[in-house]
Amino acid sequence: MTSAAIYGACVLSAHAAQLAEIARAAIPDTIEQRVVACTSCHGDKGLGGPDANAAPRLAGQPADYLMLQLKYFQSGQRKNDAMEYITQPLTPAYAREIAEYFAGQSMTYRPRTSSAPTDDVMRRGEQVVLLGDTSRGVPSCASCHGSRLTGRAPQIPGLTGLSYEYLRAQMVQWRSHSRAADRPYCMSVVANRMSEADVQAAAMWLAGRTPADVITGDASHADEPPLPEWCVLDTAGITP
Repeated sequence: MTSAAIYGACVLSAHAAQLAEIARAAIPDTIEQRVVACTSCHGDKGLGGPDANAAPRLAGQPADYLMLQLKYFQSGQRKNDAMEYITQPLTPAYAREIAEYFAGQSMTYRPRTSSAPTDDVMRRGEQVVLLGDTSRGVPSCASCHGSRLTGRAPQIPGLTGLSYEYLRAQMVQWRSHSRAADRPYCMSVVANRMSEADVQAAAMWLAGRTPADVITGDASHADEPPLPEWCVLDTAGITP
């Protein structure tokens, strides 16, 4: 190789290194940048992605609930190829940072229904969600997920701001045990006691909630009644 060629190669190598350094410097080391893999599907700040079935709202969900789901995806207890792949390298500290970031985001409520339900369907959905169905041994959704349906710390998610498709799909998975959780497996019990019509009605009513529909109050949920004893999960020491 001639000296000119060697010099040219050195110049190109130095230029490439400089460009790489500039590129690294241009990417801010922030939590927002580090969760791009999440927000690319789940939407800006985790408010819900365009594929509402596959990418639900993360914003405002309890941090321990999000940590638990990362743990389930990492172990394969909860099935999703993309999530299983993404969670594999997560350390407990990193997973906690991600969970707390999304838990700290303000949630938004917008109708997430894909069709216009009848008044009868909406009335039945409201009844199931707020009162349950004692004839089938179905407790109200509000008795566990909170009177505001925004979730209860540490591990119970909010049901508002989620799409009809996502809510219904989760009930189907709970019924078939394709969505797993540590015991008590209370959602499987509830889902299997509900009729298919009630699953659809409850999901439709929940997906139609807007800000004006959400009851406001103490964000700590200190005024909520105790959870049913048969449906309390010990989440001490949650790690993915």
